[in-house]
Order: sequence, then C-alpha cells, then structure tokens
Amino acid sequence: MSPLSAARAAVRVYAAGAAVVLAQLVRRCVGGFAEPAGNNDSSAPDVVRKIQEETLNDKVEFLYCDLASLRSIRQFVQKFKKKKIPLHVLVNNAGVMMVPERTTEDGFEEHFGLNYLGHFLLTNLLLDTLKESGAPGRSARVVTVSSATHYIGELDMDDLQGSRGYSPHAAYAQSKLALVLFTYHLQRLLAAQGSPVTANVVDPGVVNTDLYRHVFWGTRLIKKLFGWWFFKTPDEGAWTSVYAAVTPDLEGLGGRYLYNEKETKSLAVTYDLDLQTELWARSCQMTGITDVTQDTFSG
Repeated sequence: MSPLSAARAAVRVYAAGAAVVLAQLVRRCVGGFAEPAGNNDSSAPDVVRKIQEETLNDKVEFLYCDLASLRSIRQFVQKFKKKKIPLHVLVNNAGVMMVPERTTEDGFEEHFGLNYLGHFLLTNLLLDTLKESGAPGRSARVVTVSSATHYIGELDMDDLQGSRGYSPHAAYAQSKLALVLFTYHLQRLLAAQGSPVTANVVDPGVVNTDLYRHVFWGTRLIKKLFGWWFFKTPDEGAWTSVYAAVTPDLEGLGGRYLYNEKETKSLAVTYDLDLQTELWARSCQMTGITDVTQDTFSG
C-alpha cells in the first residue's frame, strides 16, 4: 500500500469514528442510552444479571484461549467439549485495533488473524455443539462484534495479509468487514442446513475501553478528557451484544446487522454472495477446515 493510500485509510477511519461519536453525543444529550427491553417488563441486561447470579452459585471455571493462535483455539475447543456441557450463545468479541505491523504465531497479519480468522475457526469448531444445544423455538446464537469501521473497509482478496504495504487503519477496517461477510455466509449455511442456530453481527459503537492505545495521540487525548461524555460506557457498548444474545425478538432470525439494538444496513458489498463464498473458502484453506458450502447448497 502506498503512503497516499495509507493516509487515505487513516483519514477515513477517523472520519467514521468521529461521525459515530457525534451521533452518540447527540443521543446522550437528548436522552441517553436506555437498556434494551426484554420480556415481562425486564430488560435484556436484567436477564443476563439473573443468569450471572445463578451461575455464581455454582463453580465458575475459565478456559484459556488465545485467538491469535490456531493451536490454542483447537486446544480450547477440545477442553470445552470434554466437559459435555451445552453452548447456547457464542459471542465473538476479542480483537486488537490499529496495532503496529506484526503477525500471529501462524504467520497471519494480526488484525486479520486475531480479529477475523480466530473467530472464524472458533465458531466453526463449536458449530456441532451449538447445533446440539439449540432446538426449534429456542435457537442457539452466534453473535459477532464488528464496528462502523467496516463501512470504510476494503477486502483485498489478492493481499489479505497486507504484504504489499501495511496500514494499521486499513487492516483493522478489513478485519471488521470480513466479520460481517463471515456472519452472513454462516447464516446462509445454517438456514440451508435447517440448523437451530442463528448468526448475527453487532456494532457496539465507540466505547470507552483500553482498545485505543495505538490510535492517533489526538484521539487518545480526546478520549482521556471527554471519553466519559462522548463515548459509550462499557455497559452501554455491550447492550447490543446482550440484546442479540437473549432477546426473543430475534428468535430464529439471523443475518442481521444490529446497531443500538436495531437492525440496520451494513456496507453494500457485504451482501455480495460471491464475495461471501470466496472469503469463506479462503478462510477454510487458511485454518485447515473443510468448506461445506458446495455440499450444503447443492444438496
């Protein structure tokens, strides 16, 4: 990537972020962010808190998984499956943002390898457990976290690793774009198979977290001074993911892009079925899993 293209990518990323921050500021000034509604006068976060309280009465166990390592992901899935427990919701939420050029232990550019391929492999290896856990009228759910940055992303199928010239901004946007394409293709496969599993993608907005350590110093300064007002709190940023995970409104429904708990349109190219299929096939090759697309749609 030429210096001019890299600069263009940076400007577009920060412009997209500024637009989201401005919209959030306006909303905060006219009423703020309300917790998403649930069933029976309870909010979706209330449902999650109830689950947490019930879970804490039992033994809580954490399993280590490094999404920048295909080996670690496979080891995690093996350990999880040995426990013989159901999996009703999988939230793909890990990620890095605008990091310096570096690679995962498998040699993938870090944004693409961790933000996208790690979740791609994890989801595919857990699909059989999700399918066993879901049932008609009570689907298991895959919730994948993208961002508004996907709107300015460009997917270069000839250079997914940015080997021709690295831009942290372009790499981050590409990884978020890939997650949307992945979700839509996954939903198509699940629907064609008649699986009791749905897949949706969410946009949390601009959230006040530690994810911004590699961004432009001016952005870090604004976050430090005004983040409490301009940015969403971590709880507010999580609400759309929680909504997608538990709301009855989405029972049996997938292939949605959700922002502030409402369905909205993603970038036009994300609906390109050929591009979805091409990226999925390439991702299967990179992660060493079987591509079932042709068998699914031809059957």
